[in-house]
Amino acid sequence: MTTTGTGFTNELGSAKISKLLVQYSVPAIIAMTASSLYNMVDSIFIGHGVGPLAISGLALTFPLMNLAAAFGSLVGVGAASLTSLRLGQKDYDSAQNILGNVVTLNVTMGIGLGILMLVFLDPILYFFGASEATIGYARDYMSIILMGNCITHLYFGLNSILRAAGHPKKAMYATINTVLLNTALDPLFIYGFGWGIHGAAIATVLAQFCSLIWQFRILSDKNELIHFRRGTYKLKSKIVKGIMSIGMSPFLMNLTACFIVILINKGLKEYGGDLNIGAYGIVNRLSFFFLMIVMGLNQGMQPIAGYNYGAKQYDRVMKVLKMTIAGGMLVTTAGFIISRICPDLVVSAFTSDNALTDLAAEGMKIVFFCFPIVGFQMVTTNFFQSIGKAGNSIFLSLSRQLLFLMPGLLFLPEIFISMGMKGSLGIWYSMPISDFFAAVCAAAMLFFQIKKFKKHLQLQK
Repeated sequence: MTTTGTGFTNELGSAKISKLLVQYSVPAIIAMTASSLYNMVDSIFIGHGVGPLAISGLALTFPLMNLAAAFGSLVGVGAASLTSLRLGQKDYDSAQNILGNVVTLNVTMGIGLGILMLVFLDPILYFFGASEATIGYARDYMSIILMGNCITHLYFGLNSILRAAGHPKKAMYATINTVLLNTALDPLFIYGFGWGIHGAAIATVLAQFCSLIWQFRILSDKNELIHFRRGTYKLKSKIVKGIMSIGMSPFLMNLTACFIVILINKGLKEYGGDLNIGAYGIVNRLSFFFLMIVMGLNQGMQPIAGYNYGAKQYDRVMKVLKMTIAGGMLVTTAGFIISRICPDLVVSAFTSDNALTDLAAEGMKIVFFCFPIVGFQMVTTNFFQSIGKAGNSIFLSLSRQLLFLMPGLLFLPEIFISMGMKGSLGIWYSMPISDFFAAVCAAAMLFFQIKKFKKHLQLQK
């Protein structure tokens, strides 16, 4: 083990919590903010360079993107949490083997899923709510993205490992480099080469590939605490099971998000038309900007909470939890305020079409209504995942989507129609309602977990 590695693990167990959270969260926040901008860049250039229906076509790809993200997070997030736990337990050999298994799993899943979804792409898109007016845009974009699916999986998976191994800044640089390159290539490919939505997808995959090469260079350095090493790529059942059990929470969250977005798209198409799908696509990108910042906070919390929980330093675990909750709620409250003050202004960045702007601005006001408590729910869910309590995290991940949002999407449109209102409003309002009830569930589960921590602390005295 290197001296750098020893300093990293000692730091997590002894340094001031506020300093650690800033140290680990700020790079992750910058990276996740850049990542959200990275997602928004395609939408902005496509909206202005191709047209409003192209925005709707892009929105139709969200379920497939969520599905790919589900398998990516199953490996990446699970491996990062497991790595932090093993480092806290001083089990450095296991941490080394986790990296090799992550590479094998990501390559296998990336190639397999990419081929499978490419074969059935058109039927999948029609099932997701595509029409003859939008499927061409969705197909052109998604076919390229799926061809580079293996690259995407490896890129996100290795970035998770870099953060867990004590390199949050390097993970941040990988994301920022991807965003900058994608932003530079988008106008060149869309306008300069005239490739349209096809060009946006090519820019996305090419930017990820360049950052992936840089990640491989970092993790090939034998002086690193965790690096590529022979004999670590063969899948080991204990490691795979550990990764899958912890990563099951974000996997199921993204998987259910896939089906939820399908219901939203199909509902908006039925009760409002293709342009409503585009409006949701814009609102979804905007909400992601704030949610990705909270995810950055969560990623900063994850190695601190995981290490100290593994080391049985429960007072430090509670401190980092409280600080992260406060930060998360501050971020989502800012999103709520913006949605009240200037929704039209932020929506106009994506489109100059007046009808689409009006629909998206109204949708933003509704979706962001319960945003202040969304930060709390997200941090709590990630916290249980960080300390290895997969069951709690899985339940909280699914509660919003399946217990509350899905019934709302199915029944609220008809209820609104019976009240003489537009059915599409039922789709929009189901989102903040589910946010409220999911936060209540998170608060109840966290209350009982904190009681356990306090009991452990009393026994340690």
